[in-house]
Amino acid sequence: MAELPLTVLTSKASVKTVSIESSRPKIPNLSLSSRTLTEEAKMSTEPKRKFGVVVVGVGRAGSVRIRDLKDPHSSAFLNLIGYVSRRELGSLDNVRQISLEDALRSQEVDVAYICTESSSHEDYIRQFLQAGKHVLVEYPMALSFAAAQELWELAAQKGRVLHEEHIELLMEEFEFLKREVAGKELLKGSLRFTASPLEEEKFGFPAFSGISRLTWLVSLFGELSLISATMENRKEDQYMKMTVQLETQNKSPLSWIEEKGPGLKRNRHISIHFKSGSLEEVPNVGVNKNIFLKDQDIFIQKLLGQVSAEDLAAEKKRILHCLELASDIQRLCHRKQ
Repeated sequence: MAELPLTVLTSKASVKTVSIESSRPKIPNLSLSSRTLTEEAKMSTEPKRKFGVVVVGVGRAGSVRIRDLKDPHSSAFLNLIGYVSRRELGSLDNVRQISLEDALRSQEVDVAYICTESSSHEDYIRQFLQAGKHVLVEYPMALSFAAAQELWELAAQKGRVLHEEHIELLMEEFEFLKREVAGKELLKGSLRFTASPLEEEKFGFPAFSGISRLTWLVSLFGELSLISATMENRKEDQYMKMTVQLETQNKSPLSWIEEKGPGLKRNRHISIHFKSGSLEEVPNVGVNKNIFLKDQDIFIQKLLGQVSAEDLAAEKKRILHCLELASDIQRLCHRKQ
């Protein structure tokens, strides 16, 4: 399940864009200044039939997804049919609750947004792909590299879009880091994340629940090799610390630490050393606005066939590389315990 953005010292992202409006997908004839479609634009850009969407899970991420599906820009292409929850909640914000079985067999539903705890992602994705639905899922899509490979293969067999959300690549802090890193020779770096305890049974081994940090490192420095990984786990204190040593293709060392326990504040700590200087913190670069909405716009582009095969292949390669590293880290930590 995706984490909502931090507003403290962290990193920020952008997928090929900077400003909030300019980062939204360039759907033909769309007026970005008003973020709504004119009648002329609607006629030329709306599909003959909107994509019917069901949201699975209505926690924090699911609630934000429901809100964004009502955005005028998105509603030109997406039609919110309802939501699925294990709880009996009835109507939420005028959105009806439907059963999982009805969502899977409904001809109205073309797309499923999976916003549940990470441990259930794989099963939901598999069910909706088998039913012929497109899928948007909060990261990570699965808690093993092998499972992720199977899901990508299933999506290809069914001819459906499988989109793993990565809002951390749409944050202002990540965009700042990208600019700082560009063109510089890396000597060494570290990324340490602290937070309160998280249930591994629901959200997976720390290399998976923290995969957004790993995605940052891969997106900034390219494919990485795993050198070592250790886990300190004091269950009686609800404390854990995962320490991972990685290496870039140029043999520059990178360390990644996930540390969680009572009283630890949620924060990222960056230390990057270049041949030309160092970066020890990321300044406050503003509030991350509409990042889930930006991610949804990218998904719309995919549904409309507006993303090149090359870009789709590069994204898939990055996602699978991170999931493979996470699986290897988990295996290495378990072997040493």
